[in-house]
Amino acid sequence: MISRNPFKAALASGKPQIGLWLSMADPYLAEVSATAAFDWLLIDGEHAPNDLRSTLATLQAVAPYPAQPVVRAVAGEVPLIKQLLDIGAQNLLVPMVDTAAQAQAIVDATRYPPLGIRGVGSAVARASLWTARTDYLDYADDEICLLVQAETVTALLNLEAICAVKGVDGVFIGPADLAASMGHRGNPGHPEVQAAIEQAMKTIIGAGKAAGTLTSDPLLARRYLDLGCTFVATGVDVLIYANAIRRLASSFKPAAVDTSPARPSAAY
Repeated sequence: MISRNPFKAALASGKPQIGLWLSMADPYLAEVSATAAFDWLLIDGEHAPNDLRSTLATLQAVAPYPAQPVVRAVAGEVPLIKQLLDIGAQNLLVPMVDTAAQAQAIVDATRYPPLGIRGVGSAVARASLWTARTDYLDYADDEICLLVQAETVTALLNLEAICAVKGVDGVFIGPADLAASMGHRGNPGHPEVQAAIEQAMKTIIGAGKAAGTLTSDPLLARRYLDLGCTFVATGVDVLIYANAIRRLASSFKPAAVDTSPARPSAAY
C-alpha cells in the first residue's frame, strides 16, 4: 500500500528530505519558514516552549504549504502521543529512546486496537477532519510516521534491536545529547562522537530504516546525506535569526558593549 503520508512515503523510497528546526514557537514565523523550499519542518515540543495549542496553531499555519510538519514530543508518553495524533500530527519524533521495549511502547501508542493502545476519539479530532474523513480509522495506523531518537551510549548499544521494532520508520541521532553521554558535552564535533554517529547511521540504514540528524554545518549535512541519511535538518530558525540580527547590529556598532541580560544558569 502506498502511504497517504508524503513524508513517510519519501523516507520509504530513500528520497532525501531536507529540513528546518522550528524552535521559535511562533506559528507566524513557522508559516514564513514554510514558504522556503524545505521538505520538512520540525515543530519542537521538547526544547522549545511549545504546548499542545501552539503546536496545533503551527500545524494549521504550515498546512497549506508543501513542507511536511514533524512534531517532536516532549517525551514518549501515551496520553501526550494521543493528543498530538488527534490534533493532526502524522509525523512524530520521540526523544530519548534507549531500548527496543521503549520503542515498542511508543509504536503501540500510535496504533489503534487491536494493533496498539491509542484511544479512539477521532470523531472530535482534527485528524479525521471531525469525521469528514469517514475512512480515517481504516488508514490512520498506516499514515503515522514514527521516528525515534537515539542519543545516548545505551541507545547505540541497543540500536539494532530498536531498528528491528516494526512500526519504527526511522531513527534520529541526537548529536548534542550523544556527545554528553560519551563524555564530550558541548562538543558534538569531537572525532569520537562523529565516528559513533557515522557508525550508527550505517547501522540504521543497513536495517532498512531511515536515518536522520540535525546539524547547522552545511559540509557535515552533506556528509550525512552522502552516507545515506534521508532526513537531515540543516538549521534552527531561532539561531538563524539570532545570528542574522547580531551580524546586522555589529555591522553598525562593531565595538558595542555586550548589554545582554545575565543568562539563567540552567541549560538544556
